[in-house]
Amino acid sequence: MSKRTADEDSAGPLKGRSRPDAMDIDDDKTNEMGEFEDEFEDEFESEDEIIEAGVDGRPDAEREAEEGAMELDNPQGTFIVGRTKLEPGQTLSPDPTTYRMLHNLSTPWPCLSFDIIRDGLGDNRSVYPMTMYTVAGTQAENTKASDNSLMVMKLSALSKMQGGDDEDSSDDEDDDEDSDPLLEHKSIPLNSTTNRIRAHQTPATGASQTPTTLTATMTESTNVYIHDITPHLASFDTPGTIITPQQNKPVCTIRAHKSEGYAVDWSTLHPQGKLLTGDNDGLIYVTTRTDGGGFVTDNRPFTGHTSSVEELQWSPSEASVFASASSDGTIRVWDVRSKARKPALSMQVSNVDVNVMSWSRQTTHLLASGDDAGVWGVWDLRQWKSDGKPTPIASFDYHKEQITSVEWHPTDDSIVAVSAGDNTVTIWDLAVELDDEESKDTGGVADVPPQLLFVHYQNLAKEVHWHPQIPGVLAATGEEFSVFRTISV
Repeated sequence: MSKRTADEDSAGPLKGRSRPDAMDIDDDKTNEMGEFEDEFEDEFESEDEIIEAGVDGRPDAEREAEEGAMELDNPQGTFIVGRTKLEPGQTLSPDPTTYRMLHNLSTPWPCLSFDIIRDGLGDNRSVYPMTMYTVAGTQAENTKASDNSLMVMKLSALSKMQGGDDEDSSDDEDDDEDSDPLLEHKSIPLNSTTNRIRAHQTPATGASQTPTTLTATMTESTNVYIHDITPHLASFDTPGTIITPQQNKPVCTIRAHKSEGYAVDWSTLHPQGKLLTGDNDGLIYVTTRTDGGGFVTDNRPFTGHTSSVEELQWSPSEASVFASASSDGTIRVWDVRSKARKPALSMQVSNVDVNVMSWSRQTTHLLASGDDAGVWGVWDLRQWKSDGKPTPIASFDYHKEQITSVEWHPTDDSIVAVSAGDNTVTIWDLAVELDDEESKDTGGVADVPPQLLFVHYQNLAKEVHWHPQIPGVLAATGEEFSVFRTISV
């Protein structure tokens, strides 16, 4: 189905993408650690009032009946983040001993989508404080659409948890443990909400040159904007640099789509730039960057989906192959060389919308997907036959709300990060095997698979990405940006 109803003309919710109020900018905001807090412990003036109203304003009998039903679902009484309801006045705070690094940073408006930019600071780095570069698109209220922007960001002074894990640390880092994170950004004006954004870097032409960094932004307006953000990134490390209005303009605007969309992906096997975009009409277009630096969109769309295209992924090993996921419940595999513009393979993998998908870079016959029912799974493409029904090699229904993002670890083909509408980001280890029937539960808690390594609370979680150059570091967007590394990965 479409991500938004056709008659929506107010600041109503997107599908799984609610529109929070604007937030105050607080670049230096970090989580304050602590136990559950009862903000209303002095709210009632007498015991009589408590007895009369009940602790949450409902009759005691009604509340106790609901609590009894919850205990049947979770007889151990174990608190499960994203599933167990908080009591009135309670809030969640992270356990600092489970993180090596954790920072939350606010932006002027929430962001539905972001991407991490590769930088020249080196691969496999582990020294704190850390620095990273990202790009994101905002989701302002409909009445303030002109406030929307593409945000090019530098996040620095990302220190480790105080007194945390000493792995990969040094004496030089001790003075930085208490430093606040710094968020710098350059804004590129947009007059529409960003549904999805992806970045691509073209090779540098010389040893002294830097790569060209391009972004593709799918917007509510149906247009796709391609920007060159190379000067914006360079300005962070070159004091006094002024970004001109011309540099803020898109280098290309794709107007082929007649409806908005959420699916966009750059091919890593076409260094100069080859882009896929998909829309709510089920159409997929290919745009190619020419040798002269221009862009050409093939006006012959790939057709086959009977509903909106939710996700697109280029094959990491075959330059002409890509996969698409749709709200028609299918994943389809295509070859751009096909003159018929029809899928080579179509598989019904869900009875509901397939929202997201990730193709493993390490084991290229593995594809992960997540759907609207909160189920995510892993598929072996070698087992897909045109006349057969696919069976996932792994499937998990731990999340009880829609899956909003899924991504393989960049170097470990057994680790997957997932975000969902239950306000969580989870980390999974598929290398954990079930030895017996009892191992389907973890620690005696039913319905918690042993493959589940970690649960991170992220309000309104929308997307999660691994940093390709800093092992184990994740960034997630929702009501705020979170950058973290857990002790489990």
